[in-house]
Amino acid sequence: MLIKNTFGVIALLLLAHAANAQDLYMPRNVKKAYENGTRSLDGKPGKRYWQNKGKYDLSLTVTPKNKTVEGKEKIVYTNNSPDTLKQVTIRFVNNVHKPEAPRAGYTSPDYLTKGLTISSFAMNGQKYDIDTRNWGTAEDVELKEVILPGKSAEFDIDWSYPLSKESGREGQIDSTTYFIAYSFPRIAVYDDYNGWDKIPHTDRVEFYNDFNDYTLAVKAPKNYVVWATGDLKNPDEVLQPKYAERLKRSYTSDEVISIATAEEILKGEVTRQNKWNTWKFSANHITDVTFSMSNHYNWDAGSVIVDSKTKRRASVQSSYDTESKDFAHTVTWGKQALDWFSNNWPGVPYPFSKLTVVRGFADMEFPMMVNDSSTPDLEFTQFVLNHEVAHTYFPFYMGTNETRYAHMDEGWATTLEYLIGQSQLGKEKADANYKAFRVERWINDPSAEEDQPIISMSTQLSGSGYGNNAYVKPSLAYLGLKDMFGDEAFKKYLLAYMDRWNGKHPIPWDFFNTLNDVSGQDLNWYWNNWFFSNNYIDLVIDKVAIKGSGYTLSLKNTGGFAIPFDVKITYLDGTTKVMHQTPAFWKANQKAGTVQFSGGKGIASIVVDGGIFMDATPANNSWKK
Repeated sequence: MLIKNTFGVIALLLLAHAANAQDLYMPRNVKKAYENGTRSLDGKPGKRYWQNKGKYDLSLTVTPKNKTVEGKEKIVYTNNSPDTLKQVTIRFVNNVHKPEAPRAGYTSPDYLTKGLTISSFAMNGQKYDIDTRNWGTAEDVELKEVILPGKSAEFDIDWSYPLSKESGREGQIDSTTYFIAYSFPRIAVYDDYNGWDKIPHTDRVEFYNDFNDYTLAVKAPKNYVVWATGDLKNPDEVLQPKYAERLKRSYTSDEVISIATAEEILKGEVTRQNKWNTWKFSANHITDVTFSMSNHYNWDAGSVIVDSKTKRRASVQSSYDTESKDFAHTVTWGKQALDWFSNNWPGVPYPFSKLTVVRGFADMEFPMMVNDSSTPDLEFTQFVLNHEVAHTYFPFYMGTNETRYAHMDEGWATTLEYLIGQSQLGKEKADANYKAFRVERWINDPSAEEDQPIISMSTQLSGSGYGNNAYVKPSLAYLGLKDMFGDEAFKKYLLAYMDRWNGKHPIPWDFFNTLNDVSGQDLNWYWNNWFFSNNYIDLVIDKVAIKGSGYTLSLKNTGGFAIPFDVKITYLDGTTKVMHQTPAFWKANQKAGTVQFSGGKGIASIVVDGGIFMDATPANNSWKK
């Protein structure tokens, strides 16, 4: 048959792909993206791949007296899609604070606010009458003038909203300290497989944003220090000379420098003594900007080399109240995390110029910013910091859709948190922490919501079903691949995926297809086993057959997951032997398998041990002669 157009070729490839018995389920909208050529079955962005982009010029004023954020923004939005846009979807996450907003759980009165007020809205100079009283977290605005493919439009928006008294991911940390995130109306993602992203934010699942360019100006009263995403462009205009010099010195310092203490700030020694100061920041090709401000937080900083080839450094800063003793260590810990992630796993130099760790309440990541709670347990504080810093790569470097596919970022952050933990604490302690904090709550809970496929949309899950599908189950799947391929090959494949999709919007099938492609293997058996199944972990020693000095260990995979495991043999003379099996053991038969070995010295006992791949019924994993 003669194929005369590219779409026909792609359709035939998809049909051939579907003929494979191990084919992966693909939703109709995702399948259409492949047919349209925006994504490729080899895992690369397709020849017709596109994504839209905004250039945001933000000016925000925070008034501590009435706890209000007021802002003006100019957005130059470019439509790189092949579609004519007749509307835009405006997203304002903080409308989740409105009393009538749908939320995933109970909240207190201190969490509630009236939400967003837009006082002015214009596109290309044309005014729009916008009433936000009935707006949720994502609302459509019908355009008076369409945005044609390849064209740009300019939006000018003035808005305000109150900071919630109860601080979560954002809000008031105390009466004069605020973490201000999701603070501006933004144009939602318009992509090749869903169109406009209109999923309401309900305070459980996380976020999905375009890669935009930002300039940010924050107007704050004197004696308030502002920390933000991006580079501070005007330190000499907002800081008194001694403190501006300390900050500049910290950019090349291996030591931790106290930029300013809470006492110095309260005495009026740190910021310029204008009635108001405007702090200016900028960051390009990044998924979000956020900031924090306080008039009584300590400020530490240092730097670390994150690219061994170019010797590029990143600034590491922290802001915290004097009572949070653990946060005096966070610059040191942040430097350790940036160094380790840059040079080990994933082995990509930290892509930003700065990291700021703020003592708040959320244990939440943002580009270049972390909002973490304080604990009396130093090891746990560092553990949480490691996890949030790991999010630099997933989702901020990779642009994944956290809202729909949380496993694409939380699963990797959980994996990286475990791997850096091995380096910092030793493998035995890291294994124990991973099992206690991540695996046990899942594997010991037999409820139905725990066994939903990882590929399930995160918005359709709740409670522990959401958490374990986002964190531990995908993390174990990734660690299983690492075990099966070995470190060198697995890192090569991971970096290929990251290189292909850095700064773009990958979806799960792009990851699956990339690893199939770069490994030269059809791994669909593994993807189906881990991501598209209702499996869990439960191996059973079915029987041990002895013939002469030969032993055959028969195993049943009752739970179904293709996990690595050790066969630990203890001989009659007390000596031991360990036979490791990678997940490839289950490729031919995912329900059962046998291990053969010699028992010449006489065998006293056999134990099947998955290590961090904890078994639901460990009692049936041992055999004694």
